[in-house]
Amino acid sequence: MGLFDEAVAWLVARGNTEQWGAVPWSTEPRRVAMITEEVRQGELRLAEIDGDTAGALITGGEPPEGVDPVDEPELYVMLLLTSRRHAGRGIGADLLSHARSLAAERGIGLVRLDCFAGGDGSLIGYYERQGFTRAQEFTVRGWPGQVLEWRAAS
Repeated sequence: MGLFDEAVAWLVARGNTEQWGAVPWSTEPRRVAMITEEVRQGELRLAEIDGDTAGALITGGEPPEGVDPVDEPELYVMLLLTSRRHAGRGIGADLLSHARSLAAERGIGLVRLDCFAGGDGSLIGYYERQGFTRAQEFTVRGWPGQVLEWRAAS
């Protein structure tokens, strides 16, 4: 939850309260329960630098509410979150590479994820620079989202 609180503070400092609100997630029981459930349902991987948690990846097989399912096996990135204290070190890219490796190990050729589609679109741009392409726009309770996908070379 510390990574979420750090991210919210960073987003708020940039004037972005649309993405994840303005209140630390660790103080909101609903959000704590949501993340706890994602960890239970998915597979959690943590990135560490010198014993400090630098990032988190949760993968699973089911897309979240609002995202259309696909008719093929997929690995869904339910969460990718990195620490701003370690920004610029490629932690997110390494965790996404790990997700692609997990998919390959399981014979899965599709990795999908979703992200906030509001603001200046920089988050979508980040995932596109990581090799993902836009697949579906969606909105859940007023929150604009973008699904992106990566396909293994045939």
